[in-house]
Amino acid sequence: MSGPLTEGSTTVAAPAQLVLVVDFGAQYAQLIARRVRELEVYSEIIAHDVSAADIAERQPAAIILSGGPASVHVDHAPRLDPAIFDLGIPILGICYGAQLIAHQLGGVVGRNSQGEYGRTVLTRGRPGSLLGPDAPETQTVWMSHFDGITVAPDGFVGCGATPNAPIAVLENDSRRIWGVQFHPEVGHTPNGMALLRRFLHDLAGCEPTWTMGSVIETSVDAIRAQIGPGRAICGLSGGVDSAVAAALVHRAIGPRLTCVYVDTGLMRLNESDQVVETFQKHQGIELIHVRAGERFLDRLEGVVEPEDKRKTIGEVFIRVFEEASGGIEDADFLVQGTLYPDVIESGTSDAAKIKSHHNVGGLPEDLQFKLVEPLRNLFKDEVRQVGSQLGLPDEIVWRQPFPGPGLGVRIIGEVTVEKVTILQQADAIVRSEIAAAGLEREIWQAFAVLADIRTVGVMGDERTYAHPIIIRAVTSDDAMTADWARLPYDLLESMSNRIINEVDGVNRVAYDITSKPPGTIEWE
Repeated sequence: MSGPLTEGSTTVAAPAQLVLVVDFGAQYAQLIARRVRELEVYSEIIAHDVSAADIAERQPAAIILSGGPASVHVDHAPRLDPAIFDLGIPILGICYGAQLIAHQLGGVVGRNSQGEYGRTVLTRGRPGSLLGPDAPETQTVWMSHFDGITVAPDGFVGCGATPNAPIAVLENDSRRIWGVQFHPEVGHTPNGMALLRRFLHDLAGCEPTWTMGSVIETSVDAIRAQIGPGRAICGLSGGVDSAVAAALVHRAIGPRLTCVYVDTGLMRLNESDQVVETFQKHQGIELIHVRAGERFLDRLEGVVEPEDKRKTIGEVFIRVFEEASGGIEDADFLVQGTLYPDVIESGTSDAAKIKSHHNVGGLPEDLQFKLVEPLRNLFKDEVRQVGSQLGLPDEIVWRQPFPGPGLGVRIIGEVTVEKVTILQQADAIVRSEIAAAGLEREIWQAFAVLADIRTVGVMGDERTYAHPIIIRAVTSDDAMTADWARLPYDLLESMSNRIINEVDGVNRVAYDITSKPPGTIEWE
């Protein structure tokens, strides 16, 4: 096998056009990137301290400056290398990004008497190129700011205003720089996608070539180039991400891929049987099934901290892989279903680490494989599209996201056999009720959590002291943000009654109504 993982070993698609989204610390940066891709133009998120030389080397078709929580007036507020404005690359600034354009190019960003948060009305001013000739006289936009542009820089004009933003649309056609105070990337701005489309397609000249067909084609070429005549193994977790990654690599190298399904003992009820059947019988991919539940539970004994659990599970996972692939002497490559949100949440230069993902932050330093991560730059909705085009069955493609560490991070505190059994049964009830209600496609994730406490109850006129189950159900587009699902009361009642009556050791059911942010989708 090869030596430890080295930088640059990841396989990603190489699009012909690139839009760079400069992150100034906004939650919306990831949403901007997704919206650009929805308009069939490839985008990536980069740090705000990028140099003009680095930008020029990458030759992007356009640049979008995200919003951010800071004021341009505070000490150490993030700035952009001023030379970037002189590269001639089309630039769109959003919220803080628009204020930064004005501030750095000689305009004035004033402190308003009051901010604008939420829906407001934008009134079109003088004719401008960004809003376009077909823009309505007034339109609803979504604002989230206190400061505002009060004086445009030389050469710039204001082409729209709101009650507390006298220059809500800023532009300089000759320099190919535009800015908006509002957020076109959010659904609360009805004409937002039309504005982004005009910037990307009309003003920046981007061609809509980022399709899932093109992703498959370029990814297959990149995988073949990386692996060459070698062999690869893929870790199947039971989720859509690893399944699509396996199918994509199998498309590229055929029988030189061997999948290893590690049954951690922390899977959902009956999930292992379904995974084995799907890949062995229906996909024709060589599969090694490793039953390692006891090994994982032994290593997790006494481990209670979430990060420690994730890293312990990740390390054991890789060790089992190495052992399972011992008979494949020339397997130098390990395929993983790492996604773009995994990378962001595990921490970048502009994103604080929220949690380590087992396939990003939990890998051991002495990993003896080169990583192949063909989905690393994709969002979940894009992965599902790729999976469908590769011919994976709906029960795999539309399976709800499942964390790599499995139920280990849905059991709060120490993981034991008893707790795993309780949670498997409760989780199966939650998912079956969601399916019976016809909500599988509407709900991003619905699952059960087992808390590390016991509560007093009364069952059959006797006092009980048992576990509570927390039901978590959220709606989302890409897991970067999520809202708690407004499930019907009768559905919640049915879940609660079934869990309490059918699962031994449970006497109470609660429903989590926390959105992300401030919470995360998973509890750990």
